[in-house]
Amino acid sequence: MRTRPVIAIDGPSGVGKSTLAARLALSLHFTKLDTGAMYRALALKALEQDMDFDREAPLVSLAESTNITLEPTTHATRVLLDTRDVTLRLRDADVTQAASRISVHPGVRRWMVARQRTMGEHGGVVMEGRDIGTVVFPDAEVKFFLDAAEEVRGERRFRQEARRPQVESLSEDEVRSRLHERDQRDRTRAASPLVAAADAVHLDTTALNADEALARSLQIIGSRFPGLAARPAR
Repeated sequence: MRTRPVIAIDGPSGVGKSTLAARLALSLHFTKLDTGAMYRALALKALEQDMDFDREAPLVSLAESTNITLEPTTHATRVLLDTRDVTLRLRDADVTQAASRISVHPGVRRWMVARQRTMGEHGGVVMEGRDIGTVVFPDAEVKFFLDAAEEVRGERRFRQEARRPQVESLSEDEVRSRLHERDQRDRTRAASPLVAAADAVHLDTTALNADEALARSLQIIGSRFPGLAARPAR
């Protein structure tokens, strides 16, 4: 029995999952767990070892010899890959693309899901990803599925990429194209495709800013768990 709920946030890239998860966790005194960072960390290790992303067995073996640790901080999550801090590297375009490719393999996903369940089993977590409410925690007490118009998501992701030093410099059209390709892989993969859980609350963030998305989410959570004390998120 969990003493505090699991809050699951799913959706494609560029819908504001990370921002909402971080602000909800801060508001509710919960821990934020970014499951996408776990896939990116494994993808980075596969990149560094020049592995074939289409061969499942070696990737599963790599995962089984890998230690990925998420250390929540006040405003972000620090990611350790075999004790090495790789937080900043994980958002680079090559790692993001590699993560999308390795995540299609059922064996990789099974390994990830087992660890994600262990991290959140006692509740009091906000967990974001693409299959949290459907696979990782189908019994999550609160589930959100975020979405937005593709052109808006592409613009947001391009702005994010432009603020970070990149391994490669991408044009806005290239960012949009990669986002579309990732959407297709996520939605059509055989293992844990990106779909909304039947009992998820849908939030269209096309015209919502971060404050509005937070307010709506807190209202929904508060209606289900009146005892949860929220504080302003900054």
